[in-house]
Amino acid sequence: MDRIIIKDLEVDAHIGVTESERKQAQRLLITVEMERDLTEAGRRDAEGSTTRYDVVADTIRMLVMERPRKLVEAVAHEIAEAILTRQMAHAVTVEVKKFSIPRSQYVSIRIHRTQ
Repeated sequence: MDRIIIKDLEVDAHIGVTESERKQAQRLLITVEMERDLTEAGRRDAEGSTTRYDVVADTIRMLVMERPRKLVEAVAHEIAEAILTRQMAHAVTVEVKKFSIPRSQYVSIRIHRTQ
């Protein structure tokens, strides 16, 4: 299956298990890999035959910023659900990176969902 990938989209989120952690916005990096057939898009060079990645990026930003959450797992799940519900892909992998553990590059979770 073909893939459209948005790598390390930077989004500020109020996220964390404790209320004090959620007070200050934290930077998340979000990667989505959307699986869908891109044959027609390649043949026809037509925007209507593909998933508009600017729309996906805007959807992710709005979703993440709309309310605080405790877990990055919830963020990833909601992003995957939004992409699949809007039929932007047949399957999606979402990775969310959070920068909260000292002396580490980041913590990340990755989920894969299909319709």
